[in-house]
Amino acid sequence: MDRMLAADLADLPALLEATRRAAADTLATLAERPVVPPPGPPPGDPAEGDAVPPPGDPARLPDQGTRLPDQGTGLAETLGVFQERWAPRFSASAGPRYLGFVTGGATPAALAGDWMTAAHDQNSNSALDPAGQDLERETIGWLRDLFGLADAHTGTFVSGATMSNTTGLAIAREWLGERAGVSPAQDGVAALGPVRVLSGAPHSSIAKALAVLGLGRAALVPVPTLPGREAVDPAALERALADTPGPCVVVANAGTVNTVDFDDLRAIAALRDDGRHDFWLHTDAAFGAFASLSPRHAHLTDGLDAADSLTIDLHKWLNVPYDSAVLFTRRRDLQARVFQNAAAYLGPLGDHPDLVHLTPENSHRLRALAAWFTLRAYGRQGHREIVERDIECARILGTELADDPAFTLLAPVRLNVVCFTLATDPTPGRLTALREAANGEVFVTPTVYAGTPALRAAFSNWRTTPADARRAARALRAAAEGIA
Repeated sequence: MDRMLAADLADLPALLEATRRAAADTLATLAERPVVPPPGPPPGDPAEGDAVPPPGDPARLPDQGTRLPDQGTGLAETLGVFQERWAPRFSASAGPRYLGFVTGGATPAALAGDWMTAAHDQNSNSALDPAGQDLERETIGWLRDLFGLADAHTGTFVSGATMSNTTGLAIAREWLGERAGVSPAQDGVAALGPVRVLSGAPHSSIAKALAVLGLGRAALVPVPTLPGREAVDPAALERALADTPGPCVVVANAGTVNTVDFDDLRAIAALRDDGRHDFWLHTDAAFGAFASLSPRHAHLTDGLDAADSLTIDLHKWLNVPYDSAVLFTRRRDLQARVFQNAAAYLGPLGDHPDLVHLTPENSHRLRALAAWFTLRAYGRQGHREIVERDIECARILGTELADDPAFTLLAPVRLNVVCFTLATDPTPGRLTALREAANGEVFVTPTVYAGTPALRAAFSNWRTTPADARRAARALRAAAEGIA
């Protein structure tokens, strides 16, 4: 064994304790650290006062042109170097005022579960070593219950909403083949001919998934939305379906990115269930599914169970570490037909296929464990409290910005996202200046809504409180004054 590796093994308890202290120190200071640290010279780059290359410039890369040392320095020194050189540059994305990208954090139980995931290091793909698969199936059962889905839905963990949407649309592709008497998984996507995928305000990952699956970005057909909304117009969708020859795919939204608008899921499903139109219904409920936890907002997710496939992201509002999402579907048989992996050392498909037969990944990290920990530790009530508190925080920020003449809300605060812009001269340049001026206190992300450059604040962190929402409002007001 390598000398440094052997030394680290011998001293592992003390080294893990040092790592625990470093992690605890990081978490203890999350609330007061700069949410996004100011830019500065990367390690090994120009000294203070010298010109700093812009982000994305290869000259910013650390240790440019150096080689990996032949002899390592061991874990203790490596931890120290990381703490000195890299940790200060990381954002407080796990903290309460990082409001970009619908980024959750990691509850204490989820963090512990993630540590245990790494410690046990399971590759949970084969029934020859079944404990990880069994734990994932139990966790999927809890999630199915949490979101009010029928037992007909089976679920699988994947890396995030993009992979979940891709997996769901891959199953939809096979369903289209079934309708046409071919198998795209076996014969190739050319056997299908042209495909139409209809949606009102799809997430960008839908087009990406279609590109990956060989269906093509051009297969995505935009359907008009309701006036002043991001929700699809059911009448317009019915007209588009009537104009579509043969079976197709409909992508419904349960929570759009900009304004958390919800399609009328029951009305969409009715277009299929009454026999008028033949389509696969994929519902993107990456974070909107969590509205079902709140009695006041659960009506928004009426019809969620009607989906043929369903995306839910867990590293958003379930607050488990990146990366983690689930794909639910009513057609596990088609899922296995797409992703089956034939090898002598793998189990057969059977009635309960191994996970290796259900996603693009052969290697399957036990992502379910962090979710299992947080669901077991806090239950339905604990996660409902997180969701309702974040919704309250979004409403507080929305109210404070609406009351300030410097800002304009571009949509009502329907759930956990505030979409806003500057009341005067909302150009991308000014919005960038505003966002960067506020970065130390609050992080929001740019968008465009109905043609207007805007910013959006998304609340999904378990640590965020109303005090954080008011602090974020103060920071944005101060930033607006500073660029006026």
